[in-house]
Amino acid sequence: MSVIVELEIAAREFELGRVLTTGQTGRIEMETVVPAAERAVPLFWAYDGDAEGFESAVGDHPSVDNITMVDSFDTRALYAIDWDATSDHFLSAVADNSGAILTATSAADRWLFELRFRSHDDLGAFQSALEDAHVPIDVIRVYNPTTPDAGAWYGLTPAQREALMLAVESGYYDIPRTCTTVEVAEELGISDQAVTERLRRAIVNLVENSLVVAEESRQDERVDSTTGP
Repeated sequence: MSVIVELEIAAREFELGRVLTTGQTGRIEMETVVPAAERAVPLFWAYDGDAEGFESAVGDHPSVDNITMVDSFDTRALYAIDWDATSDHFLSAVADNSGAILTATSAADRWLFELRFRSHDDLGAFQSALEDAHVPIDVIRVYNPTTPDAGAWYGLTPAQREALMLAVESGYYDIPRTCTTVEVAEELGISDQAVTERLRRAIVNLVENSLVVAEESRQDERVDSTTGP
């Protein structure tokens, strides 16, 4: 049965983090990692930064062969980089232990990852590989999305529940909207960016621990009804 781990890692502790930490952009959010032969080509969004300076800094990194802007909007741009991932112990440990990156977002000099592994054994092997490589991580929580025991909060952390409840009660999701994330952030005493990320993760947790579970239960019931006793 699969298991999901949420963790934080300092940008300096893995090669891709070092590549993308330039001081020329704001938040970075990984879109996906596309395998290309023996190399990995990450696609990622860079927000609110100096695009020219960011591209120059990343392109000058010794691990990077090429950086390409795939698409751009007012406050963000989508990039692909062709790079040498052989020295990235963190991403290698994910791949070597049948892990998948669900989400990856940078905040200042730290990255927040959601990783899915096929089993607790694979997760344990991943953690052991990082310990052997002396790569420190901070595990936030580990849970199984298909059989959550999260109770009435449906997998939400206390901070996520507080932010989501405040946003709903303040009218952030009303039409028309009667408050902004800036106002929610001021009430919580955190940054606007932190509120946006906390709300996003709260909604993901709610869906994974309620709608996804319900759909899988219905599918199991259909199978049982067709196969019979």
